Formats: sequence, C-alpha cells, structure tokens
Amino acid sequence: MIEQPVIDIPTETHGTTSNRIKSLFARKSERLLNIYFTAGFPHLDDTVAILRGLQQAGVDLVEIGMPYSDPVADGETIQKSNGRALDNGMSLKKLFDQLAACRTDSTGEPITVPILLMGYINPVLQYGVENFCRMCREVGVDGVILPDLPLDLFLDEYASTFREYGILNVNLITPQTTDERIRLIDQESEGFIYMVSSASITGSVTGISDPMRAYFERIQAMNLRNPRLIGFGINNHETFDSACANANGAIVGSAFIRHLDDHGTSPESIQAFVETIRA
Repeated sequence: MIEQPVIDIPTETHGTTSNRIKSLFARKSERLLNIYFTAGFPHLDDTVAILRGLQQAGVDLVEIGMPYSDPVADGETIQKSNGRALDNGMSLKKLFDQLAACRTDSTGEPITVPILLMGYINPVLQYGVENFCRMCREVGVDGVILPDLPLDLFLDEYASTFREYGILNVNLITPQTTDERIRLIDQESEGFIYMVSSASITGSVTGISDPMRAYFERIQAMNLRNPRLIGFGINNHETFDSACANANGAIVGSAFIRHLDDHGTSPESIQAFVETIRA
C-alpha cells in the first residue's frame, strides 16, 4: 500500500475553486489511472467525446496531447497520432475552442475530471505563455506537462505566471535523474511527479523489468512529498498493477491511442479499454 504524503491544499486558485488535481490527490492516494490521448485524433472533433467517455469509464485524470510536428520524445504510435491530428486541422487555438464549454456543458454531462495538457514548449511559446495560462484557466485545464521545459527555466521565467492563473506544471523524473535533482523537483512541484519508467521513447517499453522495479523502489524509499504516477510502458492490467505497487498510480498513453485507432471512440469502446487496465 502506498502511503499518501501530506499536501497543503489551497482553498482558492486565482480567485476560483481549488485545483482539481490537488483536490483529487487529497481524497485518493492509490491506483489512480491517468489516460493520455492526442487532441484531434482520430478525428478533429473527437476531443470532448473522448473526454466524456473516459470520465464515464471512471478514470481519475486525463492528459490531452497538444499535437506538435516534431514530438521527439514520443514513439511511433504517438508520433503518428500527432501527424494525423495536425493533418485534421488541430491547433492549440482549436483545442481551447473545443474545451471552452466542457466544464459547463448543458447539453451533455459536464466534464469534472482533472485535465492536463501535455506537449512541447514551442507551441506554448508561440501562443504566448500568459495567454496560454489564461486560456487554460478559462476552459478548465488544471495543469500542464512540458517535458522539454527545463525546471530552472520554468522557475526563472514562467513560474509566477503559472501560479497567477492556478495552472500546475508537472515535472518529470527518469531513472537517470540524480537523488539531488529529484529532491529539488519534489520541492518545487505541485500536484504530482511524473515518473518516466525508463530512458526510452513512449510506446517502446513492453513490460516492467528488474532495473525498472529497482528504480521504482529507490524513489519510493525517498519518501517524497508529492504523489507519483508512473508512465511509459503501462499498457495492460499487469503493468498497471506493478506501477501501483510502487507509486500512487499510472499513466497509459500509446496503448489507448492504438485502441482508439482500432476500435473507435464510442463510450462502450472506451469503457472496455479502461476495464482491461483496471480489471
């Protein structure tokens, strides 16, 4: 069983309600399931339907990928989904337009699950960091994951803007991250820490190896302040269980992208996929 660290939960964020990610981890500490999908894939207007399907299936968090033309940290599956989404006409502006009413939708079930945007820093810089954070707040995005944004640069240039708009910046660690660096990341993080399971691209890991287990156990023994979710290589019930034995939950990405491509985006299809992970 994972012991949940004590986290201070602010009552307000930029004059609004507390951040949904922080609230989630305050009430749940085990077997959290975070699902990733690429905005605009398989079809341009699938974003909110997939969000709603994941919420109905009972996932705890959702990551929405911001398509980018050069997703160097991602494997073939997510790279191809990025290319198709861009070909479909997806953009950051289009994504914000699609999410604009998802929290208050009067025609369907409002989206209440925490939402993160994941992608690369270049499109955010082109959009403008403050404009990006403002739009995230307006449409109900709770946090972002930008793997190519160095922590030092974030703290020096952007942290105050993210805090102003109540948007969490989720940091990543890998097996190569030193203990000293992990302590710094833990000190400067809010929400959770994204544990990359191995030094590989997304979708290339097929199971949990002994070195990965040793890494998980090393991090668990550090008794970090923040909760942790393990990503990369989580693609079935067995790997989900292994991750949950050593962290607060897991992140599934490439396997869900393949499922959407093969089986469609219906609520029943999404429910079936989530059940195979959680069993």
